[in-house]
Order: sequence, then C-alpha cells, then structure tokens
Amino acid sequence: MSSAISPTTASTTGSGSSASSPGALITSTGIGSGLDISAIVSSLTNAYGAAQTNELNAEQSSLQAQLSAFGTFSSALSTLQATLTDLETPGQLAGFDATVADQSIASATTTSDAVAGQYSLEVNNLATAATLTSQAFAGGSSAVVGTGTLQISVGGNSTSITVDSSDDTVSGIAAAINAAANNPGVTASVINTSAGARLVISGAQTGAASAITVTETDGGNGLASLVYDPANNVTNLTQTQTATDASYSINGYAATSPSNVVSNAISGVTLTLTGQSAADTPTTLTVSPDTSSASSAISAFVTAVNGVLSSIQTLTAYNATTQTAGPLNGNATLESFQNQLENILDVVNSGSSSGISSLADLGITADANTGNLDTDSNTLNNALSANLTAVGNLLGGSNGIATQLNNLINQYSGPAGLLSTITQGLQSSLSQVSQQQTQLQAELATYSATLTSEYNAMDTAVAALKETQTYLTAEFNPNQSSLSGNSSNSSLSSGTLGT
Repeated sequence: MSSAISPTTASTTGSGSSASSPGALITSTGIGSGLDISAIVSSLTNAYGAAQTNELNAEQSSLQAQLSAFGTFSSALSTLQATLTDLETPGQLAGFDATVADQSIASATTTSDAVAGQYSLEVNNLATAATLTSQAFAGGSSAVVGTGTLQISVGGNSTSITVDSSDDTVSGIAAAINAAANNPGVTASVINTSAGARLVISGAQTGAASAITVTETDGGNGLASLVYDPANNVTNLTQTQTATDASYSINGYAATSPSNVVSNAISGVTLTLTGQSAADTPTTLTVSPDTSSASSAISAFVTAVNGVLSSIQTLTAYNATTQTAGPLNGNATLESFQNQLENILDVVNSGSSSGISSLADLGITADANTGNLDTDSNTLNNALSANLTAVGNLLGGSNGIATQLNNLINQYSGPAGLLSTITQGLQSSLSQVSQQQTQLQAELATYSATLTSEYNAMDTAVAALKETQTYLTAEFNPNQSSLSGNSSNSSLSSGTLGT
C-alpha cells in the first residue's frame, strides 16, 4: 500500500521547517517529546561531574587556605625579625644619652662607644668660613669690572676662571665663579649697597685651612680689583670674615676643630657647637645610660614574639565544639618552629656573673594559660638601670637570644628558606588543580554535547511517530479527524486509496 503522503517526510505543523531531512523536524529542544531536554542534559551533566568537581574545588580551597595561612605566619616572622636589629648588637641596645646644660652653645649625640660620665665644656669661638668682599662698583651689578683670568684657591685646591667681554660685569663674574667646573669650594653673590654693587666670595668650608686667595694669572691688570693675595701684600678684596678653627675646652683642656661638628673629643660623643660661652662660664655635658630606648626595643620584641605565637595557635587550632580545624592544624613545620622558638627563649646563660642570665631576670616570663610572654615592667627597668651592658649581652652578641632567633627565622623566611619551598609547592599544586578543572570542564562539555545529540535524536523520532499517528488517524478515522478541526481531506474518504 502506498500513500500520497509519507509520514517520515511530512513537515511539523506550524514549524516552518523544510521536509528535506529528518533532523529538520525539530526546531526547538523537546518539541517532539515535550521534555525539557536542556534541563535534563544540564542535570545529568552536573551529576556526572559532581564528584570530581567537588573534590577539585575542595582541594583548591584547602590549598588556597594553606597558602594564605603560611603568608600570615611569614608576615609574623618578618615583624619579629625587624625587632631583632636593635637587640643583636649589645652596644647598640646599651645606648647612652648626652645632654648639654647650656643648649645655646652646643648639643650632643652618642654612639655605641659612649661611656657614662660628666664633663665641663666651654666654647671660646666657633669655626668660620672665609668671606671676601670687593669694592663698590657704581654702575650696579651690570657695571663692567674688566677681563682676564682669575685663579681662586681654597687650601690646596684651585681653579682658573677666564673672564671675557661676555661676562665682565659684577654679576657676570659671580655667575662664572659659580659655574666653574673645578670650583674649589666657594660661592659668589652680589650685594647692592648705596655706594654700588659689591662682589662677595664666600667659602663653603670652615677652618683656618680653608682660607681663600684670589690672584690674576693672565699677566694683565684687568681684574686687579678682585685680587686677594696676603702673602704678596695684595689685598684689593676685603676679608669680612676670617677662616678660623673652633676653639673650645673640655674639663679645662683646650682643643680646636676646623668644623663646628666635633666627633673626636669624647669617646662615642659628637658635639655640635652652636654658640660662644660667656667668659669663664663653662657648662656641663652629661653622658648617661639611655634605658628608655632599650625598654622600647625589648617591649617591641616581646610584642612581636607574642604575635608569632598567636599566629601559630590560630593557624593550628582545633575547635572540638564546632569540629573545625585551622588551615595548618597538625602542620609539622609550625610545630617545629614553635619548639625551637621556645627553646631559644628559655635559654639560661649559666656563665653570667652579672645576675642577668635569662629572660626571667628581665621580668619576661611565659603565661601559664596562653603561652604568650608577659613582662614585669618594674623588673625590666631595674635590670636596665642596674646593668644595661649585661642585658645587651644576654640578648645580643654571637650567641645572644636575638642572634639565635634571627638565624632561626632565616632558615624559614630566607630566599632559600623552608617557607619559600612550601609556598612554591602549594602554588604548583594549585596550578595542577586548575589544569584538572579545565580538563574536567572540557570533558563535561563533550558529555553534555553527546547527551544533547542523543536526546535530540530521540525527540526527532518521537516527533516522526506523532506525525505518523496523526496521518493514520486521519486515514482510518476521518470523522474524528473532522471533529478535531483538521480541514484536510483524506484519500480514504475520497475513495482514492491506492492499491
């Protein structure tokens, strides 16, 4: 039996698609079966990849948490290490403070070489730099002085300056001096007075050895007015200030200095002379131990140690109530560091004869409940006042607590330290997880595409079967077809069925 209509090539009512191929029967997912194929495929794909996805996401979260935790720990170590600088050198911790009673004549600072003591200081005069001033030129700064070659000397240094018609004025010569390539240490300026412009040559260095001489070396006299050569009795410039050494006395002993900053008069003390003492009126310079800076340095150290201990406690903690663990719970690296840290902090220098052999002697002890360090400020201040040097020796030096801690931290935080190796390993693992996630997504995309193709094929088959059902219904039950609103005439009802 043959039909004028083939059910496998009929177009779906209202689809508007071509009947040239079976695949053209479906224009939207599920149109044949009525199923939400997109939702089904999505659900099946998610279920298919759920276990791997969850496993990779959990691993990624764990690695990121560990990486962040080690970063927190490393930061705490850096903070601690920064406080050790002031403790590693005993002399630097055992600092001194220098005070001048009459601050109008001098101030003082100290180095680690200072020694406590009291001194009498008297300043007779300050060190000064030479200043030479020319005669007044009535034409002002643009007045022509002359041409030639000047040689300016300061101590053993000198330079030659050639003056021609382009810079032969007062201001031009000042500019030429300032621009000289081998300037020996002078500056030139112009002051305008009621009598006219004057050229001023000033030395940059104080001290008697920094006297200035100016000679004319071109064989002429064009610049004779600017010559100052006392050795040859030529002083056409006026020396308005002489280059002199500072003169002072300590404990009645006279001394001089080419500079007003004196660093070799008293061991470990630098004096800055600022004024002249009243006649026969010395002032007092006091050098005393500076316990305040040592106390601050030790307090900062204790705070930083507690920061490290708190960091370790937080990162390795386990809450039994909530059954949640810190990101580094049970981590051997942090446990090892804590053990080594506590061993160093508990060190006792049995060979010390000063009475200061451990942190406990400084009032620094571990809290029985928290494990953090507590400081008894009275005990610490008494120890600093009694024997600051002994405190420095306990904390600093080749085998001091601070030195040992610095060496320990370097093993962990240095460029080739353990934390760097761990961090690199975690980052490598994160990279591998990321690659696995990318591969999984590609696999799921392929799986989704396969399911979609299979469901679409099923949907096409269902649509074709429905078309066949509709055709057969119209052929064998025309009345039902007519009642259903189908206006097409069946070949059976018209008696044209082919045989």
